[in-house]
Amino acid sequence: MCSPFAGTLCSAATAGTNRPALCIIKYLTKIPLPAILPPMAIPGPLRSSPPAPIPIDGRAADHLRYIRETMERAGEFTAVPGWAGVAMGLTALVAAYSASHQHTPQRWLSIWLIEAFVAVAIAAPASATKAHRANAKLLSGPGRKFLLSFAPPIVVGGLLTFALAHAGFHALLPGVWLLLYGAAIVTAGAFSVRVVPIMGLCLMLLGAAALFVPRTMGDLFMALGFGFVQIGFGIWIAQRHGG
Repeated sequence: MCSPFAGTLCSAATAGTNRPALCIIKYLTKIPLPAILPPMAIPGPLRSSPPAPIPIDGRAADHLRYIRETMERAGEFTAVPGWAGVAMGLTALVAAYSASHQHTPQRWLSIWLIEAFVAVAIAAPASATKAHRANAKLLSGPGRKFLLSFAPPIVVGGLLTFALAHAGFHALLPGVWLLLYGAAIVTAGAFSVRVVPIMGLCLMLLGAAALFVPRTMGDLFMALGFGFVQIGFGIWIAQRHGG
């Protein structure tokens, strides 16, 4: 195709010479210019959309759960069984009477070991029942701290029982038992009501005295500690702290 300007030149040349003229037609092609800047993106919001609000019921439940767990950790272990302590004291009196009539140290030791298993069989379910009535967990919060503090002196008492009995020092066992059982109650009682560590101190005093008395008086101190002290404080705990 000829541009309008080139067509005009061709017509003039032809008119002047009456001869066909050679028209040089210059074709111009359009070269697309590259985009200097890429197209700008559509601006969006500067801040992300806020998260969906948490229902008020969910937040309230989380807060209540946190408060309850905090109170459980900071509370006192009140599942110490009072009436079960009385029962343990009564069986200890029976054991003391029976052990005092034994003629060999081995049979004497057997009586008190049986009494220890009987006491555990009385105390464990009674503590679990009392904790369940109070809507408390026996193995969490103050209950777990109570058991973790109570266990080490009892384990030490079992090891010393085996060692002293094997060495023939049966006369020392009443004092050792009372001391370590009292120490277990004192340490565990730090997470319980105030009367519990007081009971432990009374048992420790009796144990200290039992170390320096004749062997024939060992059962008497066992009856005083595991029997009468346990009964007296068991009644106090049952009346003041819910059974």
